[in-house]
Amino acid sequence: MLLRSDAIKRGLARAPHRSLLKADGLTDEELDRPLVAVVSAQNEVIPGHLHLQQIADAVKAGVRMAGGTPLQVNTIGVCDGIAMNHEGMKYSLTSREVIADSVECAIQGHQFDAMVLIPSCDKIVPGMLIAACRLNIPTVLVSGGPMLAGRGRHGEQTDLNSLFDAVGQVTAGTMTEEECHWLEGTACPTCGSCSGMFTANSICCLSEALGIALPGNGTIPAVYSERIRLAKHAGMKVMELLRDGTCALDIINEKSIRNGMALDMAFGGSTNTMLHLTAIAQAAGCPVTMQDWDDVCAATPNIVCIAPAGPLHIEDLNAVGGVGAIVGELGRTGHLDLTAQTCHGSVADWVTEQPPVDGEVVRTVDNAYSPDGGLKVLRGNLAPNCGVVKKSAVSADMRQHRGPARVFESEEEACTAIFGGKINAGDVIVIRYEGPAGGPGMREMLTPTSAICGMGLDKSCALITDGRFSGATKGPAIGHVSPEAAAGGPIALVQEGDVISIDIDAGTLTLEVSDEELASRRAAWQPPAPKYTTGVLSRYARLVTSADKGAYLS
Repeated sequence: MLLRSDAIKRGLARAPHRSLLKADGLTDEELDRPLVAVVSAQNEVIPGHLHLQQIADAVKAGVRMAGGTPLQVNTIGVCDGIAMNHEGMKYSLTSREVIADSVECAIQGHQFDAMVLIPSCDKIVPGMLIAACRLNIPTVLVSGGPMLAGRGRHGEQTDLNSLFDAVGQVTAGTMTEEECHWLEGTACPTCGSCSGMFTANSICCLSEALGIALPGNGTIPAVYSERIRLAKHAGMKVMELLRDGTCALDIINEKSIRNGMALDMAFGGSTNTMLHLTAIAQAAGCPVTMQDWDDVCAATPNIVCIAPAGPLHIEDLNAVGGVGAIVGELGRTGHLDLTAQTCHGSVADWVTEQPPVDGEVVRTVDNAYSPDGGLKVLRGNLAPNCGVVKKSAVSADMRQHRGPARVFESEEEACTAIFGGKINAGDVIVIRYEGPAGGPGMREMLTPTSAICGMGLDKSCALITDGRFSGATKGPAIGHVSPEAAAGGPIALVQEGDVISIDIDAGTLTLEVSDEELASRRAAWQPPAPKYTTGVLSRYARLVTSADKGAYLS
């Protein structure tokens, strides 16, 4: 069997290379086997990554059992929760490209034969998947798994979002600081990616639909021993793919991307998944557009409501069959391409293995929460290319809204106004110059959206931004507005008091200002000076594409 790694270990000319590998402790017997990269993002900052060395060790055991030689390499990660609401969040989406580049460099530089990817959280999973598409070698992804939900004093489930809401509640006087402090110590009770259908768990679940991860990847809790067994099987599975000659793009392609989009709509994932899956599709050579997302939304019912859309958490989905349960229901009702291949067989076979859904955590298509998907694309003169919203997490009485614009040039300005009691019922908060290039880095804004919810304003106010939102965001929060303000998009032309009309069900986002007035404002508009002139953010701002393209680097 001809191996990529022969380039670093076969023949007389590679004696120096073998000497270096033997300095790692490798034997001739190990060098005779395929070299498998175990790519981990383990670190001691991100709760979802704290335990990834244990996952990596299990993967290595699986690789060895199946006849390979595993070698671990590591990459970085940024915790979105810890980075929230300060300059650090500008580095979160930026890190996705750094991660993709670092994985590509490590694999190509050492000519590995195959790889197992071990991410867990928001930007790390898509960053590794983008690298998998670029490299196109046998690949399996196994994440660290979701965190268990916390428990409130009355037995209710809690999560990280409970804390962000609590800040608004304390500000509004509806919660004491002592109660908030108690939540601090209980809402995030274990390692793992935050326990709702937030960005990390959304993209880990989508990895199953993309076929690059084994069943259970998205939902088996981080602290379950079943997660360790899954990791061992991932190590064994990548060796099987290597023997069969099955590479990443044999699995991630137009069919699996469409299945991933359908699953996303069915479980109402984070709006960030639209950004990431669009970028992954670009890397896989089968780009998708916002119109494609709109079409999949219209065709796919929303059959799952996990936090923040509902009270349940990922562990509840796991208990009723996990992603496989959703795949089974969608597959039986014609919403998936059954000919798509996964690392463990065809989607058709996967669907056949699934029992009927439980009907509560995962509903039937006939009893869906909504006949269309949990994510919605909006367009209009305020967002000619797109805006996106997590429709499933917006109450029915706020899916249509009309109100005066309150315009802020940054997230910090908006938060000062919100916490200062300067937002009134009916307002439409506009936060601009936070897009991919203008931010730069397209910051998530869980702090202002949660403050609005905690203060009770989510029933009367909406928020619009060219930035983006955490997967924990709920309420009428519309992000990814494209073109962004820094590119001269219409959101840059909004003035204080302008009336904005939102119709989420109809998919419209309208600035009620005449074309003539907008043309006059555009003539007077000047592009802002770059916020960063050195370093990674400066480079990112120059190269990044717009949100509707997936914010990948051109």
